[in-house]
Amino acid sequence: MEYILETTKLTKTYGKSTVLDGVEIRIPKGSIFGLVGRNGAGKTTLMRLITGLQDPTSGSYKLCGVDSKSGKIDRVRRRMGALVETPGIYKNLTAADNLKVQFINLGLTSYGEIPEILELVGLSDTGKKKAGKFSLGMRQRLGLAIAMCGNPDLLILDEPINGLDPQGIVEMRETLIKINRDKGTTILISSHILDEMSRLATHYAFIEKGHIIQEISSEDLMKKVRKCTVVKVSDTKTMALVLEEMGLKYEIEDDDSLVSIFGLDNISPVVLNAAKKGIDVTDIKENDENLEGYFINLIGSKKV
Repeated sequence: MEYILETTKLTKTYGKSTVLDGVEIRIPKGSIFGLVGRNGAGKTTLMRLITGLQDPTSGSYKLCGVDSKSGKIDRVRRRMGALVETPGIYKNLTAADNLKVQFINLGLTSYGEIPEILELVGLSDTGKKKAGKFSLGMRQRLGLAIAMCGNPDLLILDEPINGLDPQGIVEMRETLIKINRDKGTTILISSHILDEMSRLATHYAFIEKGHIIQEISSEDLMKKVRKCTVVKVSDTKTMALVLEEMGLKYEIEDDDSLVSIFGLDNISPVVLNAAKKGIDVTDIKENDENLEGYFINLIGSKKV
């Protein structure tokens, strides 16, 4: 797998306070990578290090294969767009003129892509309206448009849906999915709205107190949080045969006595068939967890 960003023991301290402690993540090229953590967990600091707004205390990272300590890193960062904390916009300029300023900053002399970018983020009809009169949602979309200037390979977004109303959240989500799908742009996004993150991300990293406590693909995560019945049995191998005969989908958990059964409406036939094979079912639990519940349970089970 090709990675657009890899960090190695990335650490940031302020005096005696350690905000990031040996962070290691790998972001696959073409993914939407969700960075999940509570306020103060280190999400924004990590993004500030990657974008060059701050220097790490120790550790390093590779961006598009180039080491952060290389003299070439500034050139590679030009292939990255970012919206960290609040959008940096000129309130006395129109949306189009804000993008022209960014094009100039990037050394781009042709403005031909500006109408396409404004159309992409839903700001094509703002005309001569000054950015200072934009709603919060419009300012967020303008910040995204500025980050998209130069057609970046990597887009870094820190809480881009923060403060948006439900319609604005849906519009932002659809825009990001379109950017990822149509342009192949890799997106690193943080958000505390975990339900919304679950509709976007293809991969996740869970961060708590400056530590990455788990990295997982969306596919593997959904297996963990999808609705299932977890049974504790005396013999998982024989239980597997019973479930296969019944045509049920299942997984043997890390604990050799637990079996997760999916798509089950009634547990009684399973228990009866297990008993016929001499299997004791000693515990039954329904698991109907969402991303928020998974995260809370995850940080509760990890000591960092």
